[in-house]
Amino acid sequence: MQEERLVAVFSESARAVGSEVSIVADVEAVVDYVKQLTTCLVMVPDFASAKRLDLVSALKASGVALVQEDLRQGAATAAVGVTGANFAFAATGTVVLESTREDIRLATTLPEHHVVLLDPAKILEDDLAAVPHLRSFHQNSPRNYLAYITGPSRTADIERVLTIGVHGPKQLHILLFTGLSNDPLEM
Repeated sequence: MQEERLVAVFSESARAVGSEVSIVADVEAVVDYVKQLTTCLVMVPDFASAKRLDLVSALKASGVALVQEDLRQGAATAAVGVTGANFAFAATGTVVLESTREDIRLATTLPEHHVVLLDPAKILEDDLAAVPHLRSFHQNSPRNYLAYITGPSRTADIERVLTIGVHGPKQLHILLFTGLSNDPLEM
């Protein structure tokens, strides 16, 4: 019951800041979702949930072109970047992901669409509930980078006009995938 409430609050909060939130049941649904976003290049960095789903093979089998070499140039031309999330905050609709590796940072900042795979079991009430997980991150590796992503990229520093997508993706898509991973230290 608590998880259902957190999912509802998270979904409402994420949509309020411009994110798309959808429920998917399997890897085929993820592939279909990504294919609806683009017929161009897709970047899927190396992360645990993607490996478990064999997402790269599923995308290739469905005819999706993937960025696999020259990641910096490829990410700049990719239409979609797909990552996992370590956990999320229901109160703000924020997803948090460990982004120390360059391929993760590229996939979350350069493509027009960022698709995040998130297990609903990893939705926390708020940032205070994340303190134990943050301590674990920093005990394991004190030099980790964590990205807190709330909605699509936005700025108002250009003549004080709100602009979407200048410093990152124009659209954030969060796919809730039950059973993906309930380990907040794993993306």
